[in-house]
Formats: sequence, structure tokens, C-alpha cells
Amino acid sequence: MEERRVSYHESVRSMYEKLHEMGISNVWDRYEAQGIGNDPDRRCRFCTGGMRCDFCSNGPCRADAETDKRGVCGISADGMAMRMMLLRNVMGASTYHYHCEAAVRTLRETALGTSPFRVSDPEKLKGFAGRLGLDTGTPIDELSLRLCTFVENDFARKSHEESRIVDFLAPAERKTVWRNLGIFPGGVYGEMMRATSSCLTNVDGDYVSLAKKALRLSVATAYQSQIVLEYLQDALFGTPAPHWMRVDLGVLDPDYVNVLPNGHEPFLGFALVDLARMPEWQERAVEAGAKGLRVIANIETGQEMVQRLDMDDVFWGYTGNWIMQEAVLATGAVDVFVADMNCSLPLDPVYAERFGFRIVAVSELVGLDGGTEHMDYDPARARETAAALLEMGIENFRRRHGTVTPVRGLPTRQAVVGFSPESIAAALGGGLEPLLDAIKDGSIRGVAGLVSCTSLRDSGQDVHSVAVASELIARDVLVLSMGCGNAAMQVAGLCTPDAAGRAGPGLKKVATALGIPPVLSFGTCTDTGRCADLLAAIGKALGGVAVPDLPVAAVAPEYMEQKATIDAIFALALGLYTYVNPVPTVTGAPGLVRLLTADLREITGGVLALEGDPAAAADGVLAHIEGRRNALGI
Repeated sequence: MEERRVSYHESVRSMYEKLHEMGISNVWDRYEAQGIGNDPDRRCRFCTGGMRCDFCSNGPCRADAETDKRGVCGISADGMAMRMMLLRNVMGASTYHYHCEAAVRTLRETALGTSPFRVSDPEKLKGFAGRLGLDTGTPIDELSLRLCTFVENDFARKSHEESRIVDFLAPAERKTVWRNLGIFPGGVYGEMMRATSSCLTNVDGDYVSLAKKALRLSVATAYQSQIVLEYLQDALFGTPAPHWMRVDLGVLDPDYVNVLPNGHEPFLGFALVDLARMPEWQERAVEAGAKGLRVIANIETGQEMVQRLDMDDVFWGYTGNWIMQEAVLATGAVDVFVADMNCSLPLDPVYAERFGFRIVAVSELVGLDGGTEHMDYDPARARETAAALLEMGIENFRRRHGTVTPVRGLPTRQAVVGFSPESIAAALGGGLEPLLDAIKDGSIRGVAGLVSCTSLRDSGQDVHSVAVASELIARDVLVLSMGCGNAAMQVAGLCTPDAAGRAGPGLKKVATALGIPPVLSFGTCTDTGRCADLLAAIGKALGGVAVPDLPVAAVAPEYMEQKATIDAIFALALGLYTYVNPVPTVTGAPGLVRLLTADLREITGGVLALEGDPAAAADGVLAHIEGRRNALGI
């Protein structure tokens, strides 16, 4: 593949060349092989248009809106496309909530004294519990248990019973809109059941009805799953605060024992760092012939860790996002790849055999092609599991070092990470007023929440994300980056104060004065809910401005998987201008396209924007922001 179709990052491009020359199956060559003819992006028009269905034995069926060609059951192209979108949303919601359940379980075990963790930020726990109407005057362990019981009960609330979590946390204006539309959700389990059951053949074929169910589910997921899990993780492991972090493939030194937690759940990652920082573990690594023992962060598990942990000689750095996983594994510097829920590639065992490392799945969800070794996460056994993984890494180093030829000389960069609502306020001098003043005086035109994956569709890894973010900051739009797109920003150098030189004059002035980057590293894809919380706080601080009226936007320049789809639907429910790329698989559904890109503006205030050119995409975001500024008189 051409260099720019591989990756924005030099390190990944160089590793791809090595993989391609070695003839090893890799994500780039597999993507190219899926194309029709000589075009890697050309696929079946029915699939890309959302106009196919194989749910029942009468199919597979294809639909065509122009000729009113329908499925055997009678479902239209609009119905087909929205039904499949809703099912993708269910998968995203289910996976987010699986992570949330693990966070609740970990807090419960911690409160009972049966996990190796502790509540690191009790004030954060008290503040969150207080927002949910709980009495915060009780001891922290008792409060933790009450909080766990409260949220678990709300998760299990029937879909016709309003969620108390949503009622406590969502802005009043949004709650009114959602109730009027009939999309105020019940418990997240009930919403997943409602949505899935609706997708059975001959149950709900109306794309508008299906879209409303997607909106309901997205609200339940954002407030019950995402906000809950992030606040509990803050309480357990600390609220993020800005600090420097090493990034890119050069963080992998083959002369060290390297243990890599990977995925989306950070619990064992934190346990690994706690143990590896103990002198006895470092001494054992040196005895095995290594220079030391390091824990290297990857993907979203890594983002959760780097936002909260300072780098040192043990927690050394962060590699990057999911597409570069095979490049990471092919460096010959990995000893144990710890695969938790999400973002472990099915062919990773092929790389393990070729490059001499061990793969251990630490989630019951994970299964890899050819069989999987499991040490599934249990909070009560977290320390024991972490010790076993470190021991495995030391033993693997003895076999790997000197037998596997590693790749050396890959670049290492640095980024400022760890921005949260609280740390943004702290960086601004203790409150949101400097940010609001900068928005009011026009130095910062608005804020864009970049909540993105990374994809090879239409461009190389992170190429479009970096281009869109660069165009936005050049237009004086402050960017909060989340998800795999956050890694794109970090490795590309946009999350450093020096990047202020790439911003427009207003944002440059503010960033330079405060010593902050123009792109703030805000966390993972699960921080979508936290971002909604921040927007609600900004609206309140501006005197009660509704979220849809704020000079803000959501951007997903390279969305990829099912979690991203429910994030986008929530942004629309929240009333945001929502830019997504590549074009979703709904183009063959004209009614649905019209609903998402036009009609929804008058329903929730949200609108879906599609644009392949990064400059034009940024122009669209800025035009929306300027329209909101004009309406507010600023």
C-alpha cells in the first residue's frame, strides 16, 4: 500500500514494510485484499448502502429504495439500514456496560477489603454519590457499597421505568426533550432487550421507530455505563491530571522484560504497575539478564492508565492505537501480551509464535484464532494474577532475548496527557471562567470533542484524524481528544504545548499563556459520558445555555466499530453537530439519511455531518460554531 494509506506515523509505516516483506498477514494487506478490483475502498454497494439483510431463511435479501424493492418480509431499505445500525448500537452498549460491571465489581470488592486496590480519590466518590442522592456522611467503604447497590439496581430497572441515574445526572432541558420524544430510558439492560427484540424479523420495520430506540439506548449507555464506570475508576485509581508521557513504538526496548496490558479494561494494568514497581520484581528481571521490568500501555486500556499514572522507569510509556497492534507485536520486544476485553486481533497468536511472546486473555470475552490461554480478571485475585503475568514475562525474556531479532531505533515522542473536567479547570486556574472568557472574547471560537477510533477506510491510520484536528485548531477551535483518536493526537505531536504554534492566533495565545496544548488529551472512548458532563457544566456556567445551543461539536474523523456508532447516536440525542467519517453504511436509505442529516435538527437539535475532505469538514464545524455564537450574541 502507498505510505499515506498505511499510517500517518513514520514508525508504523516502517514496521508495515517489514511485515509486508516477511509475508506475514497484517491489517493493511488484509484491508487491501477486501477491495473490489484495484480499489481497496470499493465494496459491495448493497452492503455499503445498508441495503442487505440475512436475518431469516428467506434471505439474504437486497433492497433498493429507488425502485421500492424490499426484503421478502416487506422491510424497506430504510428499515434494513436502521435495524442493522440499532444492532450495532446494542453491541456497543453491551461492551461498554460489560466494562462498567467490572468497575462496579472492583469497587465492591475493594470496599469489602478483598481486592488489592484502594479508593484513591474518596472526594471524587463522595461527590458522585452525592449527585446520585446518596448520604455521603457514611464511612467511605460503606458509601462505596451503597453506591454499587444503587447503580446496579438502576441498571436492572425495567425499560418502562425511568432511570434514576439519568434523572440525577442529565441536564434538565435534555430530560424534557427526551421525555417529550418518548426516548427517556429505563435501565440499560431493559433498553438493550427492547432494542434487540425489536430487530427480530417482522417485529419493527419502521426506521423512525428503530431510530428512537437507538436514541433511548444511547442515553442509557452514556449515563449509566460510561459516566458510572469512569467516575468509579477515578475514585479507585485517581482523577486524571496533566503530566508528560512517552509515546510511539520506540517505548519498546527489547533489552527489558516488557509486559503489555491491552484492550479497554485497565484493572489488571494498574495491578501490574503496582507490583512491577517493587524492587524485588526488578531484581528478578535483572537476574534473568534484563535491564529491568517494564509495563507498556496499549490501546484504550493504555489510555485509561496513562491518564492517571505518571511515567517512570517501570511504567515507561504508551505505544498507540489498535491498527498498529501487529506492528507492536512484530518489534520482537514483547514478552507478555495481556488481552482484556476489546481490541485484540484474532491472528495475534500467529505473531506470538513468530516473535516469541506469550498471549494471555484476562477476559472471558476474548478468544483468539487457534486457542487462547486464560487468566480471567477477578478483583479478589488481581494481585495473584498480576504476579503470575510478571513471572511469565521474566521467564519469556530468558527464551526471547538473543533468539528473536528485535527492531531497534524506532522513535519515541512525548505528549501531555491527563485532562479531565477537574484538571481542565485546574489548568485554567481553578475554574472554567478562563475558558469561558476565551470563548466569549473570541480567542477560542468553540470546542470540538474528538471521539474517534482509527480506520483504514479512505485513508491510512490516523491520517484523516490528524488532518481534521489540525484544521480545527488552525480555526481556533479547542479539541478534546478521546478514544483511539486520542492516540493519533498524542503520537502525532498535537498534545504538546509546542503544538500551539500550529493553532490559530486566538487559540495559540490562550494555549501559550496557560502552557497547555491546543489538543487536550481527554481519555478513552468511555469518556464520551464524561465529556457530556463537562458540556452540561459549561452550559450551566454560561447562565443556563442548553447543550444544543453551545458553540461545540462532536467529531469522529475515523470511527470504526460498534462502540463508535452508539457514541454518535448519543451525540445526536444530546443535540450536537456530529461530524463522522467514513460515510456510514446507510447511503441506500434516503429516509434515514434525511432523518440523520436534516430532520433530527428540529427534533433533538442534533445533526449528522458527512464530509471526506478535512478542510471542508473543519469549515462545517466552524460554521456551526459561529452560528451558535451569533445566536448567543458572543
